[in-house]
Amino acid sequence: MGLEPDTIESKEETEIVSDQLLTIPNVISTIRLCLVPLFFVLLLVGQDIAATVVFAVAALTDFIDGQVARRTHTVTKLGKLLDPAVDTALMIFGVIGCFIVGRLPLWIMLLIFLRELFLLVGGAILLKRFHIRVNVVYPGKVATTFLFFGIAALVLGYPELNGLGMVDAAWLPGLSSSLYPWGIWFVYIGLVLQIGVTVYYCIVAWRKLGDVQGKHR
Repeated sequence: MGLEPDTIESKEETEIVSDQLLTIPNVISTIRLCLVPLFFVLLLVGQDIAATVVFAVAALTDFIDGQVARRTHTVTKLGKLLDPAVDTALMIFGVIGCFIVGRLPLWIMLLIFLRELFLLVGGAILLKRFHIRVNVVYPGKVATTFLFFGIAALVLGYPELNGLGMVDAAWLPGLSSSLYPWGIWFVYIGLVLQIGVTVYYCIVAWRKLGDVQGKHR
């Protein structure tokens, strides 16, 4: 899985990218995209189990379309745009849905939004103005996996556990004394990893930018 923007490239082998539209990986990605609004509606109408199943299928099939594209040498321009777009849509609607039903605090939703916006805008500026790409690192994919797993658990909504009572703050589920869905711990781990990866991306981008500017002096 991956939520990294398409302006950040992975370290996989360079594939020949075609202009084809109707390929098996693109069909899989399109089906995944259609599952996003279905999941959202199911969650809002209280069908937690069905929503969890749909979300899990949409998240897990991210691995399938990428593997099929690489193994069958059917990497396409549409697929390179569609695949990360579906991941982003799934994450965004997942956190919005969990916030609406009261299983995710506002600050976590805003933090995820701001990070994605920062990487998207920053990556686009680096690519357009300086022709700089920053490679996706494995911990970034691990972070996204933790977030997807945590969101799926939050969507399911149970079992609820007693909070640790370490703080008197309702906006810190799990650490406060109130009941909380167990999936929040996976969200916390994913957020910590994402913050660390974002710092790493910034350092790499800064160094590459310095190299580019040095060459033009």
